[in-house]
Amino acid sequence: MSGLVQDIRYAFRAIRREPGLTVFAALIIGLGVAANTSVFSVMSPLMLRPLPFHEPGRLVWVANATEGGMSLVTSRTSNLRDFRTLNQSFEGLTGYFAFFEYESYRLVGDGPPERLVGVGVAHDFLDVLGVTPLLGRNFVDEERGWGGRPAAILTHGFWMRRFGGDPAVVGRSLSLNDQPTEVVGVLPPSFDFASTFAPASRVDFLRVFPISDETDNWGNTLSMIGRLRPGATVETAQADLDGIIAGLQEADPGRWGLGANVRGLQDQIAGDIRGAMMLLAAAAGVVLLVACANLSNLLLARGRARSKEMALRSALGADRRRLVRQLMIESLVMAMFGGLVGVSLALGVTGLVADTRAISIPMLSAVSVDTGALLFTFLATLLAGLLVGVVPALQGSRGREAAVLNDSSRGSSESKRSAAVREGLVVAEVALACVLLVGGGLLLRSFVSVLDVDLGYQPEEAIAWQVQTSRDFDNLAERAGFYRGLTAGVEAVPGVEEVGLSDSPPLGRNRSWSVRAEGVVYEEGEQPTAFPRVVDSQYLRVMRIPLLAGRHFTPDDDDDAPGVVILNETAAETLYPGVDPLGRMVNNWRVVGVVGDVRHQSLEEGSGLEIYLPITQVNDFSTLAMVVRSRLPAASLVGGVRAALQQADASMPTGDFETLEAVVDRAVSPRRFILVVLGVFAGTALVLAALGIYAVLSYTVSQRIPEIGIRMALGESAAGVRRRVVGRTMMLAGTGVVIGGAMSVVASRLIQSLLFGVGSADALSFFGTAVILLLVSAMAGFVPALRASSTDPVEALRS
Repeated sequence: MSGLVQDIRYAFRAIRREPGLTVFAALIIGLGVAANTSVFSVMSPLMLRPLPFHEPGRLVWVANATEGGMSLVTSRTSNLRDFRTLNQSFEGLTGYFAFFEYESYRLVGDGPPERLVGVGVAHDFLDVLGVTPLLGRNFVDEERGWGGRPAAILTHGFWMRRFGGDPAVVGRSLSLNDQPTEVVGVLPPSFDFASTFAPASRVDFLRVFPISDETDNWGNTLSMIGRLRPGATVETAQADLDGIIAGLQEADPGRWGLGANVRGLQDQIAGDIRGAMMLLAAAAGVVLLVACANLSNLLLARGRARSKEMALRSALGADRRRLVRQLMIESLVMAMFGGLVGVSLALGVTGLVADTRAISIPMLSAVSVDTGALLFTFLATLLAGLLVGVVPALQGSRGREAAVLNDSSRGSSESKRSAAVREGLVVAEVALACVLLVGGGLLLRSFVSVLDVDLGYQPEEAIAWQVQTSRDFDNLAERAGFYRGLTAGVEAVPGVEEVGLSDSPPLGRNRSWSVRAEGVVYEEGEQPTAFPRVVDSQYLRVMRIPLLAGRHFTPDDDDDAPGVVILNETAAETLYPGVDPLGRMVNNWRVVGVVGDVRHQSLEEGSGLEIYLPITQVNDFSTLAMVVRSRLPAASLVGGVRAALQQADASMPTGDFETLEAVVDRAVSPRRFILVVLGVFAGTALVLAALGIYAVLSYTVSQRIPEIGIRMALGESAAGVRRRVVGRTMMLAGTGVVIGGAMSVVASRLIQSLLFGVGSADALSFFGTAVILLLVSAMAGFVPALRASSTDPVEALRS
């Protein structure tokens, strides 16, 4: 033990003698450690840490169908009631209203009017999850039924933002949509509903969603969550529900909407992002390996300068094990300094990620450098120290005391072995950098392909306001007249060119209705479904959605006129293949127009079937998106538009707006996030590989000055010296590119599911990576080549 303490003290003294090396080593390792700690911290709440619920391993997600629109994967409330009664596998079953974004709540009083987002949940939602309110209580029986007493549980974020964390808010009455609603509790900060179940959105409070006959008539509306009984598994629960569904279907053959697909809740939340997170984890590991190889190379070069010191210690009685331990402790101490740098960088990165709502990835609000992340950082730093030090320690602890002390080792075979090791590490760095650059290139090409898709509309120069009035209307015509007056007032604002209304703008809400073509008989389960969009007569023009046939809606398409509908191109071809759909019926509406397809769900998915219904004939909306088109910057329009909205309804919230370009940016945010992070990793690896090439060649040139001098004295030109050094550079880089290219072929196939519009064997990505690596390597080797070619033969021979 005393020897170990002595070695640690000696390691700190050795490091103090070379502060520049220590700082450089800390920065190099710090970059690798920061990459790994940051990725671990993002992955941890999503995939590694238990969800912030009681015994989260027993929580499962029960979907109606495994794929399709929200109306297909959600369930009727009658399903929940029957499953609760008949199951043998669940301790509790609950759910929440999946279409909560279609609802809107106006808060008036206690400040300016504000539009809030509330989620309807079953009365036992928090109990099944195992969440206890931070303040107040859960919902009670008097609040659970249809027409029950209005009550709300505030989210922690909204409580802090609007009420400054005042505990006296519990028990107060808030005016939500002109209805007194009692605040009965506040959620704990550990449970962020939006981050968990609706990433990149905002949720301000929970309310009761009645599990009743009234809500059952709404159709599939419920996202269902269950808590398994002790000993039950996903498989036994699935078998249990399959049996229940078979019995219910037999008892009532005409019952529709019966389905249950069980999976773990954490698996459901992680969803498609799991593969991307694993990719980033692998990339972060590669960055750390490149950093370790780079620093190991530096310590190998430094080891020659310390060869006499090691030989002297060996001659005085230190065995090889003691020398290896000494050198390994020095590398571990340097790595620990790098770990501190890495933690500091990771704290900044994770803080930015946790505070943003611009990235649609679940559980980001829970991202932090916690105890688990710190333990991971310590282990990663320890591993880095071992990887960095093992080769230099083995090289530096060899025997040869007499040769070293007599200064007779120059040009020996051992120095050739050392040079081979150093060059091998450089080849490894280039190969690993190649893998990251190919992956980054493929994702970049995919991202460009996503951005190049035809959206079907023009998001540029368009802003969407969420609007909802507090007024009561006697009929639909009166309601439609109010919104015509509202849009007319906004159109009068200087700079506003056009205004349109829709209940569901692109890349936002998602519901589907069954549709049928005139005269077609559909088999059970084969009736098509379409996404309905309730719009005014100007919306399609404002969005620049092209009219392919027929006409737009007009103000004459009112409640007294026959029902009309406009189909998108896909719906027209599906419902009436090879036939002109104009004038034909879809459900009870006559087709008056056909418009182009719009990517409403995501940029990567097609539009599906869509139907547009006039706001003057359909009353199925609460909040509307008012799209304002203007060439002026958004900031210059806000004041005028707000004033126009306030003039139409003084209690209308006016602060909820964003540009349509921002909506598109949020839709591609997961792909952009992965691309940016992998791009940073690839760039870091490229820089480290270039530094490695530069360091090895610089060291090689410095050691071969006498040889270079002799060659130049015998007639070799300066250009010849430069060609030879650069040639060596390209040989190392070329070898690394070949090895890295072979590794990239395998790695690119593993990320095929993350690609869009580009194949895993994309020639441009591979060729571009090779060119970049060779060019950077040539530049890294040119400076040592230039220094070698400027050698004075006379001075070199004298040395």
